[in-house]
Amino acid sequence: MSGAQPQPKAQPQAKPPSPAQPQTEQQPHRPPQAYPSPDAGRAGPSDRPEHSGRSGGSDTVRKPRTGARTVPRTRKARLRVAKADPWSVMKVSFLLAVALGVCTIVAIAVLWMVMDAMGVFSSIGGTVSEATSAEGSSGFDLETFLSLPRVLLFTSLIAVINVVLATALATLAAFVYNLSAGFVGGVELTLAEDE
Repeated sequence: MSGAQPQPKAQPQAKPPSPAQPQTEQQPHRPPQAYPSPDAGRAGPSDRPEHSGRSGGSDTVRKPRTGARTVPRTRKARLRVAKADPWSVMKVSFLLAVALGVCTIVAIAVLWMVMDAMGVFSSIGGTVSEATSAEGSSGFDLETFLSLPRVLLFTSLIAVINVVLATALATLAAFVYNLSAGFVGGVELTLAEDE
């Protein structure tokens, strides 16, 4: 056996890949998408997944409409005024009535000055004094009766009465609203967010 040559070792045969080991040559599974991914335009036809489940085997992808206009949604909230606090209503109505009274006094003063500058009181006063004059006595003096201090005093009295009445009526209205809101639920308001 000295002339016998050593037999070469048998090379191991390549094992078939087991099902547990993933194959590196296959693409990962991608489910079909309604809209293309951002890199779908750069990828070639070999990178796109095959839609084998669709009828006809077509590789079409649904694209969004480019002409569709998106309208911004405005958030809306529906609220209900369940109760009005009578104390806060009284304070607010008092301040508003005072402001209205001051505006009334200023407006009457300006109106009186304009009418006096135009000569309205003197012309009307002359007519009234002639109509009411009798023998030996002068008629009614309208200019003295409608002097600026007397007009402002009368206007201030009206403004003070207005403040008291407006405050009392607004507070009473708050009480009446609270009673009626207990029965019917109150006034409902729909508020929208400003864009």
